[in-house]
Amino acid sequence: MSRPAAALGLVDELLERRLAAAERYFEAEADAIARLCREMAGRFAGGGRLVALAGSPVASSDARHVAVEFVHPVIVGKRALPALALEPSAVGLNVDAADIVMGFEPSPGLEAARERGCLVVAPHVELGDPFVEQEIVETLYHVLWELVHVFLDRRPDARAPDPGASAFLYPFLSGQRADDEEAVIADVRASVLMKAREVGDLRRQTIDEGRPALVAAAAATRAALEAGATVLALGNGGSATDAMDAVADLRHPPAGWPARRALDLTGDPAILTAIANDIGTEAVFSRQVIAYGRPGDVLLCFTTSGNSGNVIAALAEGRRRGLRSIAFVGYDGGQIAADGLADDVVVSRSQHIPRIQEAQATAWHVLRTLIEEP
Repeated sequence: MSRPAAALGLVDELLERRLAAAERYFEAEADAIARLCREMAGRFAGGGRLVALAGSPVASSDARHVAVEFVHPVIVGKRALPALALEPSAVGLNVDAADIVMGFEPSPGLEAARERGCLVVAPHVELGDPFVEQEIVETLYHVLWELVHVFLDRRPDARAPDPGASAFLYPFLSGQRADDEEAVIADVRASVLMKAREVGDLRRQTIDEGRPALVAAAAATRAALEAGATVLALGNGGSATDAMDAVADLRHPPAGWPARRALDLTGDPAILTAIANDIGTEAVFSRQVIAYGRPGDVLLCFTTSGNSGNVIAALAEGRRRGLRSIAFVGYDGGQIAADGLADDVVVSRSQHIPRIQEAQATAWHVLRTLIEEP
């Protein structure tokens, strides 16, 4: 069997594996997730913060993703909630008893948080496939962010529930009494399952439609890396954490795979703020492509809209300099897909940012696997 044919078969296998694993997980945990949302809402209402811990490069992207999602809500009308990402060693100095502490790997920081009286959340999925495990955990913390607001908005001291522009997140709220907590928990549980099904459908669309681009991008990236090239990854906000995750997956791969050359263009706040302050935010990535990019390198971009000006500028600079480009985009693909601004474009056709990012995580992990296998 030729390598391209084997790769196409592997894509199907990888997709079905994660769809089945996610379905099993959320069916088993939906009630616990709903009740955890209620507990977290109580902590936030009492002045607590969400502190995300990570002690490794691979886990760090999830901790930072949690922080940005809660602090900078992407849904109109949702309140900003206090969240930050810390190293486990910082727990003793920076965590209070009212806080929620979320740890993405076993850590002494979690035990210290328990002793302090914090609500400790330790997402753990053990499947033997770190990529599938990470995808399920990402969906979990997105769902927690979306549904904790149900309980915040329905507390006795809150105004009457009015989801407004975010009503599509909570189709079950109409007519519910604020004091009927078990009924709300049951409906939140149903919403957890609904969201899990939604991302399953989006993962299937993304992989089915993006299969040719993924296979072509994997072959080109593998050849580039074996010739000494570097992958330069970038994105904004939650997509910046996807870039972080991609670089960690390349530098710190699962057992048996070689470590690969990669740079995270979102990783240095001094560089980012210097360029943004002195030139403008549109140049924060393109200036780094000028500095680091070499002909034959690979530019890996994550954007939920497909229209981010600084991503488009980086792609244009990369093309001028002979870099191959890969773009993971949402919505209808935006300008990047419409104008063919990247060599390989994978579109997750949704307008819901958390689901787009979850499907993009799957698409990236499939690409990462294809670089090394079959």
